[in-house]
Amino acid sequence: MSDATRIRILLVDDHAVVRRGLRGFLELQDDMEVVGEGEDGTQAVALAQQHQPDVILMDLLMPKMDGLTAIATIKQASPEVEIVAVTSFIEEEKVTAALEAGASGYLLKDAEAEEVADAIRAAYAGEVHLDPAVARLLAQRMRARKDEEPVEPLTAREKEVLGQLAKGASNKEIAYELDITERTARTHVSNILGKLGLASRTQAALWAVEHKLV
Repeated sequence: MSDATRIRILLVDDHAVVRRGLRGFLELQDDMEVVGEGEDGTQAVALAQQHQPDVILMDLLMPKMDGLTAIATIKQASPEVEIVAVTSFIEEEKVTAALEAGASGYLLKDAEAEEVADAIRAAYAGEVHLDPAVARLLAQRMRARKDEEPVEPLTAREKEVLGQLAKGASNKEIAYELDITERTARTHVSNILGKLGLASRTQAALWAVEHKLV
């Protein structure tokens, strides 16, 4: 496979041995290449600007600048860069914060190597990939809300937007599919999250699945 068709990856972790292990595995994949490594959030921001990778594997607990701050900073400057958050522990607050900051995946550090590769490919394809344990946690939270109706019912258009969210569509893709402006799509998403009392697009997608809207 030519370099032009490979997924360009930036590795960010404060442990050199972790980066070395990931690099060794990922560079065995025909469709991937590691373009850089960083050991803290500050380096992540600089290297993302320098290399413009397709996907960043980002540790959340790092010195100088943590992963959450780095994710938000990078996504603001380069929204097209996809980021997969990686951490040792499942904390609902951190999961939600990472997804809200713009992460398109969430993995635990004990994930199998193939799952890491799958998460990178999913992020590159514009899809959300969650560690199974993380997905179960969010699904449990959604089930707890299953019988709760929003204070304000969703409009027909909001239900259409929610259906698109459940498919992992971006605001731009939602706008194209529903023949509306990207700004209108963004407004609908914001209204949906507010009505449902949810914090992220991923939670909204899980809510849609639980309520059989898709």
